[in-house]
Amino acid sequence: MEFESRYEINRTAEFIISKSFTRIALQFPDELLKDSTKVVTALKSKTRFLLTEDDKEVRFFVMADTTFGSCCIDEVGALHIDADCVIHYGQTCLSPTSVLPAFFVFGKASINVSSCVTHLLDYASKSNKPIMILYGLEYAHVIPRIREEFMEALGLSKTESQVEFSVANVLCSFISPSKDPRESMEHPGPSGKSVSNGSYILGGLTWDLPEGNKIDDYLLFWIGSDNSAFANVVLTFNGCDIVRYDAEEDSLVTEFSQQRRILKRRYYLVEKAKDANIIGILVGTLGVAGYLHMIHHMQALISAAGKKSYILAMGRPNPAKLANFPECDVFIYISCAQTALLDSKEFMSPVITPFEANLAFSRGSEWTGEYLMHFQDVINSVKSESEVHNESEEPRFSFFLGGYVEDHRTHDQAKSGEEDTGETMALVQAAERALELRGNGQNSLTKQTAAKSGPEYFLSRAYRGLEINSDNTTPEPYIVGRSGKASGYKNE
Repeated sequence: MEFESRYEINRTAEFIISKSFTRIALQFPDELLKDSTKVVTALKSKTRFLLTEDDKEVRFFVMADTTFGSCCIDEVGALHIDADCVIHYGQTCLSPTSVLPAFFVFGKASINVSSCVTHLLDYASKSNKPIMILYGLEYAHVIPRIREEFMEALGLSKTESQVEFSVANVLCSFISPSKDPRESMEHPGPSGKSVSNGSYILGGLTWDLPEGNKIDDYLLFWIGSDNSAFANVVLTFNGCDIVRYDAEEDSLVTEFSQQRRILKRRYYLVEKAKDANIIGILVGTLGVAGYLHMIHHMQALISAAGKKSYILAMGRPNPAKLANFPECDVFIYISCAQTALLDSKEFMSPVITPFEANLAFSRGSEWTGEYLMHFQDVINSVKSESEVHNESEEPRFSFFLGGYVEDHRTHDQAKSGEEDTGETMALVQAAERALELRGNGQNSLTKQTAAKSGPEYFLSRAYRGLEINSDNTTPEPYIVGRSGKASGYKNE
């Protein structure tokens, strides 16, 4: 019974029968794949019991080793088997899907509720701020108990407790591509009054703040491990006081200097991306709704900044894969919020998020401290096109070149999306000359003359492969090479 409760066999089977689905794709992360056969056996047994004589038999397909992050719905893999629905197990970002409906089983991680409430109460007594309780989705099953015991410990009524602390709610457990996630919520909605600009959605959680309250005024109490979901909370709400309760270690963590240091690293990558000429757009998802719109938005932004972009689809990026594209100065990773942050220290070129690309390629934009992860939030933060396409821009200061830089504008060099061959070769020759205009003062002006496209980059390389002497057509005599093993050839 514990196994069926952890994987919610009864609830999943009832959902499948109620929707009349007959081909179900079960998506497991690597750590839960060992239980996939038991889950399929249990679901088959339960669905046969619930089926009527007129219903078709339900078929299940196990999906493993997803192309992109395991937190996203693998719609491409599910469509290969013509699935009607995807049942997702484990940690998820709850990103909206594009084609298929998705049902989520978060799992039920173990936690000492009494100890968690004790730690929460001790820290709440030391702070005069209202508390917002956030958590990993694997602990959603115990949140009602934590809320109840915490209210009993405070000795407050239900109405008064909302003033002192609030608990985020799970956004939904079923997502239909034709609906907004909020319209398909199967969990209770936010208990706070919904007000304009006071509603938040992050990492599969949603909550509303009372009118007049700001999120920076709250103490965020996170229940869960130090994973990508928690990293998003630290980055997004970097102005808040944050405390994390580690359920596995049964301890309270209050030091997050390492996580906050990530912000400095991200700002460094933004400044480095400003000097890039060739940008690779990495497709990190094919299932999150709006990913195509974000790709087109990035293309328009890069083109308006006078730079060249290439779209690359390669699954999960790693240093070896990206090293095959040395012409790219920087990569933009189009992915869900929980997998967008890549530690690119081992990569030849930095990897940034769409929000960081907006800061880097929109002239005059400044980072105010907010950090956006979701596609729609990033697009809404972009300046109007009249500001982006302002031609009377002054040279900008580059921290890496140590002077003012005048960027090129390539959209005037091309018409109808095609570049003239003669103009391209002229640009190549200009790039090879590597013209630099420098003065003796520190406020010197540098005109960027690096390669502006892939062909220009390869033409400017010193090594271009084996050189063939086309004038000499006489066959060369052959030479007998060495034979034997590498540890000792016959003539050695």
